[in-house]
Amino acid sequence: MGAHHHSYNFSEQFSFGGKAKTISLIGIVLGVLAIAYGFLTGHAERTFLNLLLMSYYFTCVCAAGLFFCAIQFVAQAGWSASLLRVPQAFSKVLPFASVVLVIVVAAGLFSHNLYGSWNHAPGEGAGHHFSDSKAFYLSPLFFIGRLILFLGAYSIFGLLLSKLSVNEDVHGGLKSYEKSIKYSTIFLVIFGFTTPLWAFDTIMSLEAHWFSTMFGWYNFAAMWVSGMAAISIVVILLTKAGHMPWIKDSHIHNLGLFVFAFSIFWTYIWFAQFLLIYYANIPEETVYFFKRWEGFYLPLFWINLIINFLSPVLILMSRDAKRKTNILLSVCILLLFGHWLDYYMMIMPGTIGDAAGFGIVEIGTILGFAGLFTFAVLSSLSKAPLAPKNHPFLEESLNHQI
Repeated sequence: MGAHHHSYNFSEQFSFGGKAKTISLIGIVLGVLAIAYGFLTGHAERTFLNLLLMSYYFTCVCAAGLFFCAIQFVAQAGWSASLLRVPQAFSKVLPFASVVLVIVVAAGLFSHNLYGSWNHAPGEGAGHHFSDSKAFYLSPLFFIGRLILFLGAYSIFGLLLSKLSVNEDVHGGLKSYEKSIKYSTIFLVIFGFTTPLWAFDTIMSLEAHWFSTMFGWYNFAAMWVSGMAAISIVVILLTKAGHMPWIKDSHIHNLGLFVFAFSIFWTYIWFAQFLLIYYANIPEETVYFFKRWEGFYLPLFWINLIINFLSPVLILMSRDAKRKTNILLSVCILLLFGHWLDYYMMIMPGTIGDAAGFGIVEIGTILGFAGLFTFAVLSSLSKAPLAPKNHPFLEESLNHQI
C-alpha cells in the first residue's frame, strides 16, 4: 500500500450487535407472528404466497450479490475491490436462502396446492390440457429436483468465491485471484442458462397455461436491480456508521450508475413483454395482463412502473444525485419496495386474484424476511475483515475517481 493509505485499517472487522441486531431480531419475531396470524385466521393460501414471494426475493438478492462478485472478477474490475466483502456476504447467505425457498416451494407444492393450476391427476383439473412433455416437465419431483440443482450449484460457487477471497487475505499472491476468475467464468455460464428456468419454475408456473419467453430475463432484471439496491444500501449504511472509510463518492457513483442503468433495462424488458402481448392480442397471452388491468390491481400496475422506472430515472439522472449518499439511499429503499410490488404483481393476480390484499400478513412477512436478511448478511459480514487486503486491485479501488 502507498504511504498515504496507511491510515486505513484493512484488518477492521465489522461487529454485529447493538441496535442493528435488536431491530433484525424484532423483525424476525414480527414476521413469525404475522405468518402464524395468516394461517390461524383462514388465509393459508395468501400467507403461503407471501412466503413464496419473500423467500424468492431473499434468494434473488443473495444470488445478485454472487453475480456481482463474479462479474467483477471476470471483468477484472478495479473500482469495486474495496467493497467486495459486502456482496460476498450476500453470496455466503445464498445457501441458507436457497434452503428456505426450497422448503416453501416443496411445502406449497405438496400440501397447500400452491401450484394448483397444474398439480392435478389427468382429468381432475387444468393440468389435463398439457402436452405430455409439459406435464413431465412440471411433475413435482422433477420440478423440485431442478430447483435444488440450480440453487445448489449457485450456492457452491458462492462459498467457493468467498473461501478464495479469505485465502487471498491469508496467503497473498495471485493464485486465489486467478482461481476466482476461473470459477466466476464457469458460474456465469451456468447462471446465464439456468436463471430463466429458475424464474419459469418458481413464478411463471403458478399460471402454467400462460407463458412468455421474456419472463426469465424480466425476472433477471428485477433480481439485478434489487441486488444492486441492497448492496448500495448496506455499503452506504456501513460508511455512515464509520466503517469502510476508504469508500468515496466515486464508489457510490458507480453503484448509483448500476441502479440507474438497470432500472431502465428492467423497464425495457417489462415494456417489450407487454407490447408484444398487447399488439399480438392472442387470448391465451393477453389473459395475463387482463387480470392485472382491472379492479384492485389496476392502480398497482401503474404504481409499479412509477416506482421502478420513473423514480430512478427522474431522481438519479444527474451526476450529482448518484454521488449523494442520502439521495441514492432513498431511491434504493424505494426500489426494494418497488420490486416487492413487481413480484407481488407476478404472483397474486393469477393465483388468489381478488382475495389478495395488503395487510398484516404482507407487512409482517416483509418485516420478517427483512430482519432475516439483515441478521444473516451482517452476521456473515462480521466473519472476515471489511477489506480484501491482498486483492491485486485494492490500490486501484482506493484511488478510484470518476
